[in-house]
Amino acid sequence: MNKLPGYDARTSTLDIVLRERAQQWGKKTFLTWMPDGSTLSYAQLDERTLRVGAGLAAAGLPRGAHVGVLMNNSPEQLLAILGPARSGFVSVPLNAAARGQLLGYFLDHADCAALIVDADLLPRFLEASAHAPRVRHVFVVPSRGEEPAPAALTQPEGVTLHAFDSLLAAPAAVPGEPPAFSDLAMLMFTSGTTGPSKAIMYTHAHFIYWGSDVAFHHEYTPDDIAYVFLPLFHGNALLGSTMGSLMAGAAIALAPRFSVSRFWAHVRASGATVFNGVGAVTNFLWKQPPSPADRDHRVKRCHLAPVPGFAREFEERFGMTIMSAFGLTDYCLGAAYNTQSRRDKLGSCGLPRAGIDLRIVDENDFDVPPGTPGEIVMRNNNPWGASLGYYKQPEATAASRRNLWFHTGDRGLVDADGYVWYTDRIKDAIRRRGENISAFEVEEVIRVHPAVADVAVYPVRAETSEDEVAASITLRPGADFSYESLMEHCNRNLAYFMVPRYVQTLDDMPRTLSQKVEKYKLRREAEADLSALWDRERAGIAVRR
Repeated sequence: MNKLPGYDARTSTLDIVLRERAQQWGKKTFLTWMPDGSTLSYAQLDERTLRVGAGLAAAGLPRGAHVGVLMNNSPEQLLAILGPARSGFVSVPLNAAARGQLLGYFLDHADCAALIVDADLLPRFLEASAHAPRVRHVFVVPSRGEEPAPAALTQPEGVTLHAFDSLLAAPAAVPGEPPAFSDLAMLMFTSGTTGPSKAIMYTHAHFIYWGSDVAFHHEYTPDDIAYVFLPLFHGNALLGSTMGSLMAGAAIALAPRFSVSRFWAHVRASGATVFNGVGAVTNFLWKQPPSPADRDHRVKRCHLAPVPGFAREFEERFGMTIMSAFGLTDYCLGAAYNTQSRRDKLGSCGLPRAGIDLRIVDENDFDVPPGTPGEIVMRNNNPWGASLGYYKQPEATAASRRNLWFHTGDRGLVDADGYVWYTDRIKDAIRRRGENISAFEVEEVIRVHPAVADVAVYPVRAETSEDEVAASITLRPGADFSYESLMEHCNRNLAYFMVPRYVQTLDDMPRTLSQKVEKYKLRREAEADLSALWDRERAGIAVRR
């Protein structure tokens, strides 16, 4: 199949799609907020996203302005992400754990003129506002059930604080011309695997493509309810579970975050039929003691990435079929494994998706034989079905599309039957409990600590069998250094999941002839005896969320 059913770029805008879904499904519940059971229908989603977009225009933002969204999971967060695009603005979902110079970089690089922020995260912006001089309007979302009090907050000069409710009081109409399918709808930051995080450019058509693609390949139907507990500022929850459900006329049950103790209770209470999980989630669920209630739920399918070695036992224990996929938020979805795929291929990423060409190439972009590992490269043949590239980084965009193929930076193989198997990452990335971490960004923060001369950050395999963040540092001569001061510095300027667990001080780093640090040597030596490294957890130092 070389065309994705139900996807036509020419009619793929969030404005058109949300209107059509409201007309088709009306009062049907689209979202249930698990903490209190409140709901949002398709008609309410259409109306309230219209109001958010119109309210931004009424506040004086020029068409095309970029709007940061610094929020944790909530119904309002989804309105804040989808609403701006209804009136021709561009939403920029930000990792809610970002703080300090990292948050400032996100806002400044994305040219954010406004920010929608949870009240409890507002101090993060106030601390980082000097690094985000373009932000002039901040809309504060109160804790649910509490009234916002933006006037009582100290605000930077030139920044106006508004209540989020002021957006919802605007008319439910698009001011001016509706956006076009080729207009920019969203910027989503990468993990910055080879440098500072890049902002991926999503047109309206590309945004809709993700939902249509997930709905088709992962077999979503109007009877499905997707349990969503991963953060909406990530592609898995937003582009996969949420947009896939929207395009299929299905529903989502939204939780604030993953909780192993509440997981199955939420699944049962919501009537969920499908969920998406990442490695750490799968391990946490699997390691719970077996229970007679393990099959007491309606879930039939789950999407796991990566597929664990105990996949068949997981399916049998919990009574569900595992699905998987290969794709990147940088470009598009590339391959899918679903309930129709060959069961002897469980553990693979499935077959290339409709309209996707996928190859395995060597370092010079020449094809390698079936079964031979190489870099996975892709090409999307659906018009407007891939991202536009990286915002304000044309060189990085061109480099990622070398020889007219998108280079994923991931290593894998295609077997003799055409199934795609992911093997490992080529890029310098660390994956910790579902989060992709840029070693570069952690290094940049540690490097500005007054006692640090040089730093190298890399993953180490710890007792959880997943990556933990380790840092090797050299110190400035005569510097006053303590591990506690380094942790406090990291806490102020990094997301909590990026703060290193292991640290070692060295007189010098192992280096190549071109003076690049040989991180593989640092990792090998560290994993040989982790007890020789300073351990934040052993020292009893907790990170702040």
